[in-house]
Amino acid sequence: MILIVDDDNSVRVSLKLLLKRNGYEVATAATPAEAIAFVRGSRPDLVIMDMNYSRTTSGEEGLTLLKQIKVFHPDVPVILITAWGNIPLAVEGIRAGGFDFITKPWDNYTLLGRIETAISLSSKEKSSASASFDRSEIIGRDPKLLSVLNTIERVASTNAPVLILGENGTGKELIAEAIHKNSNRRNGPLVKVNLGGLSQSLFESEMFGYKKGAFTGAVTDREGRFAAAEKGTIFLDEIGDLDINSQVKLLRVLQEHTYEPLGDTKTRRADVRVVCATNADLNDMLRKGTFREDLYYRINLITVTLPPLRERRDDIPLLVDRILQKVSKSAGRDMPKVTTEALELLKQQLWPGNIRQLANIVERTMLVTTGDILDAKDFQAQGLSSKIESTPYPGRLKSKEKIEIENALTEAGGNLTRAAALLGITRQTLYRRMAKYDIKCE
Repeated sequence: MILIVDDDNSVRVSLKLLLKRNGYEVATAATPAEAIAFVRGSRPDLVIMDMNYSRTTSGEEGLTLLKQIKVFHPDVPVILITAWGNIPLAVEGIRAGGFDFITKPWDNYTLLGRIETAISLSSKEKSSASASFDRSEIIGRDPKLLSVLNTIERVASTNAPVLILGENGTGKELIAEAIHKNSNRRNGPLVKVNLGGLSQSLFESEMFGYKKGAFTGAVTDREGRFAAAEKGTIFLDEIGDLDINSQVKLLRVLQEHTYEPLGDTKTRRADVRVVCATNADLNDMLRKGTFREDLYYRINLITVTLPPLRERRDDIPLLVDRILQKVSKSAGRDMPKVTTEALELLKQQLWPGNIRQLANIVERTMLVTTGDILDAKDFQAQGLSSKIESTPYPGRLKSKEKIEIENALTEAGGNLTRAAALLGITRQTLYRRMAKYDIKCE
């Protein structure tokens, strides 16, 4: 049962007809009082409610009703309706417990998709995990990692946008691939976009495409990334690096599921599932005003945070085994054995570059070692610390990370690109870490 709450009779009638045609049972309420009377007596599967109940209010009545509904039924998803120009009110509603929001005039196709996602996620909260979930490329048994996998297993078959947080090198792209591979869109494309590498001037043409003659140099039509991802998934990596103006343009397509290629007047529909990732602190960016709050709530319906490698050390032997399998196959040689002492050494490192850095070290060590056994001294020859330390407290962790960065810069002769590669992080992340620890590179 879906409860529609709106003081506009035409809205109630049109929504009721739309939902009934698509197989839903529907109840309606014209006022907050009627809505409360309904939820007192029964539990709807979903509530769709307008945030404004007269032209003279600014949404207070809608926010109050939302909070009251959540008191009676905390687990019932509520989709909020608001005008495009009043999105801040919808954002406030999301903070108060709303599941999602749509803007007037809405698109029926988009609304039905949001409804299906909301009800599906609500029901999956109570269901058990599926044995068919494919996590073959994700290695590890750490409880923090398993918690992430349980979450993406629950949401993979829906169209819910997912935000993946975590340091560089923790495997955010692998999680995005697992979401796509286990989704209903698995037969469609998975398009990966590194937003950190897109300038503001190129954002629209790259993401939405362009028509011939749209600008100087546009000699042919070009398909954008959203068109390439049609019926599939688009993975927007490093979304925290997107400038404010581009954030507005991205919000429009995520909100309306439509876009226009540059130089074209025809609106295109975007039938894509959106997965985003970043290593940036988006909450800090929200406070500073460098990331739009409405975009944040549009992309993070489901959020997962990947643990850094230093917090899942017992997974390191499993990761080393998988890395050696791949490198050995690629190099056409037998897979070497790794001694217990070497594995213990690897487990005690801090790995600021996480799995990417581990893979870099293991591959390099194997390729320069001629024997069929990799010992601790082989890894030490590649610059790993010989000291076995207990898990550091935060202050010591920062100090050790600074030392590792300084050592990498020294080994790279001050070449930032090479130092970043040695650490298994991006050059941009290296810049941020150097600024954090006030490290100068002469």
